[in-house]
Amino acid sequence: MNNLAQSVDAGSPQPGGEAPMLECRGVSRNFTVGKGFMSEKKTLRAVQDVNLSVDRGKVLAVVGESGCGKTTLAKMMLGLLKPTTGEIYIEGKPVSEIGIRQIARKVQPVFQDPYSSLNPRKTLESIISLPLKVHGIGTREERTHMVEEMLSMVELPKRLLHSYPSQLSGGQRQRVAVARALIMKPEVILCDEPTSALDVSVQAHILNLLQDLRDEMNLTYVFISHDLAVVEHLADYVAVMYLGRLIEYGEKSALFSNPQHPYTQALLDSVLTPEPAKGIPEIALGRGFPNPLDPPTGCSFHPRCSKVMDRCSVDAPVMHSRDDHLVECHLFDE
Repeated sequence: MNNLAQSVDAGSPQPGGEAPMLECRGVSRNFTVGKGFMSEKKTLRAVQDVNLSVDRGKVLAVVGESGCGKTTLAKMMLGLLKPTTGEIYIEGKPVSEIGIRQIARKVQPVFQDPYSSLNPRKTLESIISLPLKVHGIGTREERTHMVEEMLSMVELPKRLLHSYPSQLSGGQRQRVAVARALIMKPEVILCDEPTSALDVSVQAHILNLLQDLRDEMNLTYVFISHDLAVVEHLADYVAVMYLGRLIEYGEKSALFSNPQHPYTQALLDSVLTPEPAKGIPEIALGRGFPNPLDPPTGCSFHPRCSKVMDRCSVDAPVMHSRDDHLVECHLFDE
């Protein structure tokens, strides 16, 4: 499987091979949390020892429940947070050695809520052209022309150039957010739940637009989501996170057809289907999501796992290669 074995041992690409477009090697991020002046400070391990990569032109989806570390990982990929340990690479170059402006030229975000990610006091022309101004690209006339071209690419009429976000629908606002991300011609688009705030009827249009732009501009996507139906529609590879750890990683088709980790199996079993006979799915995850400040010992998933064994509460599992997946579970210990 492309790059999966490399991601386990955080190795380099094969000799003569192209470096992954984006890669995480042993990436962790900790936060110090204190509830009050006199309270004891605790360490929140938001992301723990994550190894993954995505090749140029591919879509990597990162999935998991709220609080699993997806957004923290995304912020590190954008250069907004520094890893506590480990390193993130863009085309084989460490992010720590690249200036924030250069990162912004390579990686751009599309955020979850188009209502809050756009400045309501600015026109669409001003919003979309802002990255060009920051980087000193083009004259005012040239920037206006580039904005018009980008509006056309995201299927918005040029007459909206001087409109304000409040005059647009939710789907139109998200198209503006996509246009703003693409105006610098980046190579990686990091989408953090880009359709979750939209009506279902609008979601499909945005997802199709993202697919068309990927093909047209040879874009690489990192797609942060908890919506497995969207992930199945868009992704090439899927990384499943739980309590800051990467617990399963594989090609979308293999992972959806034959999930290995009990947590991934429970997530897929909980997806609603259009078949009335199946009814409302059961979510077999036992007790609620654990406290990240006081995580369980051993395997962090063991209190909710339907296949728990004695050793799960004592020993932390290691990553195994299993049926074209990487899976972190004691079920596959030799």
